[in-house]
Amino acid sequence: MKIFDWNGDRKNLLPFLWIFLTVNYIYCDVFITHDARYLEAFLTGDVGGMKITENFLLAFAAIMQVTMIMIVLSRVLTSKLNKYFNIIAGIFTTTVQSLTVAMGGSTIYFKFFSFFEIGTGLLIIYFAITWKLEAKASS
Repeated sequence: MKIFDWNGDRKNLLPFLWIFLTVNYIYCDVFITHDARYLEAFLTGDVGGMKITENFLLAFAAIMQVTMIMIVLSRVLTSKLNKYFNIIAGIFTTTVQSLTVAMGGSTIYFKFFSFFEIGTGLLIIYFAITWKLEAKASS
């Protein structure tokens, strides 16, 4: 019985994992605004001692752009580049999320989302590392 139908093609699988990861990041960020404590902190521009400045938001936007651009790159890059870009981007985003949890992502719902975000990042890294590239045919 076949559970997954991606035909072993990482170019079909990886973009979907990046979509899943990106949607989880976005929904968690929207969801947190339903928590009055965080909403009030966001409105004051100081969340847990972090100042929410334009530079902070730009850095956050750049981090989020990595996941969004990987949706496209995972589909269009050559297999060799795809493998390495997915490993690097997967390590980067998974590390950032792990550090975010370690630095004080203390609410139960944040940990819940982070479980899926970190798990998906690890899956992306695993599928990229284990991607068997076809050897070029010699002329």
